[in-house]
Amino acid sequence: MKIAPMLLFATDVHSLGLEACAGLSATETFYWDLNDRTRAFTNRLLPKSPSNYPNQAHASSYAITLHYLKAAQQMGAAEAKKSGRATVAKLNSIPTDDDAFGKGRVRADGRSEFPAYLFEVKSPKDSKGPWDVYKLVHTSPPSEVLHSLADNCKFPTSV
Repeated sequence: MKIAPMLLFATDVHSLGLEACAGLSATETFYWDLNDRTRAFTNRLLPKSPSNYPNQAHASSYAITLHYLKAAQQMGAAEAKKSGRATVAKLNSIPTDDDAFGKGRVRADGRSEFPAYLFEVKSPKDSKGPWDVYKLVHTSPPSEVLHSLADNCKFPTSV
């Protein structure tokens, strides 16, 4: 039997220790050491919080805030303040691209599309350091991660 927690962040693994978590499976959409962009994102944050690497929740907060700021900049701040519906329409109309998740888009239902990853927690002997906690096992594309938009759900398409 293999235990797969419903929610496990790399910061949880770090707190609990590799000895306790080795072999666990975890799904995440962000890992600090996944690629050059996630490492760059992490390296920008570490000087402000050197003892705490970012997890999926931190990355999500960053990504949606950055995407909102890009939309507001394109619309103009005054226009973005006028209508939440117009701002959401703009958010949905421009692609997402950030160092935490890479390229993607926001669907009509407000869900962001990007890959999800299946990780296995490393054993202490396989880790290169205290924050080297995951081994990538599988990458799932967005089309396999999110449910299809239901035809009977009519999302607003205009302002």
